[in-house]
Amino acid sequence: MAGFNHYAKLKRLIDAEPSGWYIVRIDEPTSATNFRGETTHFDHYYRLYSVDNQPIHYGKFQQLDRLATALHCDIAALPVVDIY
Repeated sequence: MAGFNHYAKLKRLIDAEPSGWYIVRIDEPTSATNFRGETTHFDHYYRLYSVDNQPIHYGKFQQLDRLATALHCDIAALPVVDIY
């Protein structure tokens, strides 16, 4: 059985959302631990938001390219919104 894949879960969350969801980059430090117990630090993270501007539960992630891969799309096609 494959290990937990957060990006596959994000895909399922997005698939269940009505169109109009979007991504916001948040410039605050964060970290993520992989299945081997290795921690990677990032200077920012991303959060998924629903069409009604509410954060999607479990929608925090660090790597935009991995989300694009999970969604089978080009990274430029992702709806990243600049809130600043």
